[in-house]
Amino acid sequence: MLNFKNDYSEGACPEVLEALNKTNFEQTIGYGEDKYCEEAKILIRENINYQNADIYFLVGGTQTNTTVISHILKPYEAVIACKTGHISIHETGAIEATGHKIIEVNGIDGKLTADLILNELKKHEDHHMVKPKMVYISNTTEIGTVYSKEEIENISEVCKENDLYLFLDGARLASALASEKSDLNLEDYPKYCDIFYIGGTKNGLLFGEAVVIVKEELKKDFLFSIKQKGGLLAKGRLLGVQFLTLFKDDLYYRIGVHANQMAMKIKKAFIEKGIELATDSYTNQIFVNLSKDQIRELEKQVIFSVEFFGIGNDVSSRFVTSWATKEEDVDKFIEIIKNL
Repeated sequence: MLNFKNDYSEGACPEVLEALNKTNFEQTIGYGEDKYCEEAKILIRENINYQNADIYFLVGGTQTNTTVISHILKPYEAVIACKTGHISIHETGAIEATGHKIIEVNGIDGKLTADLILNELKKHEDHHMVKPKMVYISNTTEIGTVYSKEEIENISEVCKENDLYLFLDGARLASALASEKSDLNLEDYPKYCDIFYIGGTKNGLLFGEAVVIVKEELKKDFLFSIKQKGGLLAKGRLLGVQFLTLFKDDLYYRIGVHANQMAMKIKKAFIEKGIELATDSYTNQIFVNLSKDQIRELEKQVIFSVEFFGIGNDVSSRFVTSWATKEEDVDKFIEIIKNL
């Protein structure tokens, strides 16, 4: 069976496993206070070109989103997000469980806009309603689209003018950076975001997300929130070793490039077959509208997702590539698509 289910089915890219194996018998301080975590932080600060950032390593995306949002918001404050956003649709009410409302918005191609944010602010004008205090966006979005620099710049401006924090979910940031439709680089994110994270779980690591805190007032006591939410890993050096490896020799970017190239080959095959795209993705997730017969036929040879992703009112079929996707498997899949 060919597997295009997700971008975290495999373990980790060989460079990361080699680094973990090489350091396996070393004894280090726990809870992220080791030399590898410190070196990884230095390297990330260099890559984002922002030396004043506070950086913390957590294990997974839901844990990261929950920790960040619950740390920043007061009990009566809420976060604005797309209805397709990960915190809205795929985190089992984790944010609501911390006592914070998500103000869900019908985005445009999975993205928020400055106007959409302003429209929500008009609806929440006094103390009888929750107070919008944060804007949550993802790049890439959950439906494979990417923000342009102008779009994020406009959102950032609205946030600053209205005293809102801008939080960016970077679970698939490598794919966003490598997208042919993106004009953003890592150095841009500290300019526009108050806090964001660099995803590792879906970009070649065994596990791990690097939280980057830019705004000074959000930095205080973040470690307390990590610990309380169960995110302070005793073997923290495992995260440091992985991120230190990920940011050497452009590995992070190269992972994004490969995943996107494989996805674009699949996208082209669907287009040439005349199969409708559910979204116009230029990243490592391809969404298409297949008939029930086509789904049944494909499922005999290919593993993929068929579920409600918030695109329209029905399910979509999703095909995802990663650092580990082999081009020969993509070529085999293309032949299957041609014969649908």
